[in-house]
Amino acid sequence: MNRKVNLLMFSGDFDKAMAALILANTAKEMKLDVTMFFAFWGLFLVRDPASLSTDHKTTYEKMFGMMTPKGIEDLPLSKMNFAGIGKEMLKEMMKDDDTPSLSAFLKGAQNKGVKFYGCKLSMEVMGFKKEEMIPQLEVVDAKTYMEDALESDLQLFI
Repeated sequence: MNRKVNLLMFSGDFDKAMAALILANTAKEMKLDVTMFFAFWGLFLVRDPASLSTDHKTTYEKMFGMMTPKGIEDLPLSKMNFAGIGKEMLKEMMKDDDTPSLSAFLKGAQNKGVKFYGCKLSMEVMGFKKEEMIPQLEVVDAKTYMEDALESDLQLFI
């Protein structure tokens, strides 16, 4: 049986998403099984900007969707964001050091076979539909997440 890592992604911050995806990619490179469970703000990492829709949504859900990040590249920094200037500075420093983009880390995790779970209740509360998420996302309930976490050798909450 392979060793297993479980990451619960609650944050919707650029830098925290970067840390989580670096860990997920590294764990897969170490031949570990990896599950990422996205709840509430963490769901912004797996929104597909090309698939967003306002169909069959309440007024609040439409407003919420317009006011929040459309996908992984829209995430703000957790500290020193300064209306996006801090994030642009960080992205330039990453580019100077030949660091892949946040989207590249997400694509790498997808290509390596990281298992992506989206919290069903979080998605319902926030008005997100399965069709608005990356295709690899499986929508599950909290019990499914807990069962996965209990089977893991390492659980991280980000």
